[in-house]
Amino acid sequence: MTSVRDLRLLAVEIAQEAGELARRRREEGVALAATKSSLADIVTEADREVEALIRARLVAERPGDGFLGEESGAEPGESGLTWVVDPIDGTVNYASGFPSYCVSIAVVEGEPEPELWTEVAGVVFAPALGELFTAERGGGSWLGEKRLQVSTPGAAGALLGTGFGYDPATHDGDLATVRRVMPVARDLRRIGAAALDLAYVAAGRLDGFFERGLKPWDVAAGSMLVREAGGAIAHPDPADVTRRMTVAGSPALVAELVGRIRGD
Repeated sequence: MTSVRDLRLLAVEIAQEAGELARRRREEGVALAATKSSLADIVTEADREVEALIRARLVAERPGDGFLGEESGAEPGESGLTWVVDPIDGTVNYASGFPSYCVSIAVVEGEPEPELWTEVAGVVFAPALGELFTAERGGGSWLGEKRLQVSTPGAAGALLGTGFGYDPATHDGDLATVRRVMPVARDLRRIGAAALDLAYVAAGRLDGFFERGLKPWDVAAGSMLVREAGGAIAHPDPADVTRRMTVAGSPALVAELVGRIRGD
């Protein structure tokens, strides 16, 4: 039987290989392949190439496992394990030359639905920044050799990360949410890659994070990083999966943010 450690090491190996491919393609110049939900929601040729590399490596190494990827969709497996992949999280950053993008790979047990799976291992690799965040079930979260711990906001308030959806019709609601949480915020950051936001919460760089409408591949690895670093993840209004909020941080801060987001 494959150990949790072996699964994490495989995820690390593949994420680093995929990240290096993404970095090289960025240096060579980015070609846009398509738009998705809106004109701002883009796919690059590199997104597709990187996901194809990850999927090919997993088929070779773990042929019985399932797969859920941003670009190629879901494929059930037979082993009870599913790999949840965002080949380049932060594609707009990537296409624009901002270094805040990453490869996100998680392996989970159970059905390929966040409410039904249990995270086993997760990796977020930011190739342009040279940072590798890893976690395995019961083994903590790590940045390289440094163990991570979520932070507790100080007297000045919480440094929070957030993001806005690509659909302009949602922006007024997102801005209203920002107004509700700002009384507890020291400041706000808009990094543009949810997996990195969550990794930064795990590392204590951000005290908390909230964003609506994230997909499973955006949060699978990052959520595990947060939990294994002593933090919490909440999903208010879970009935509306397409517009569900993801909230991360210390347990106390998450409870405070959820209350403010709901207008309690």
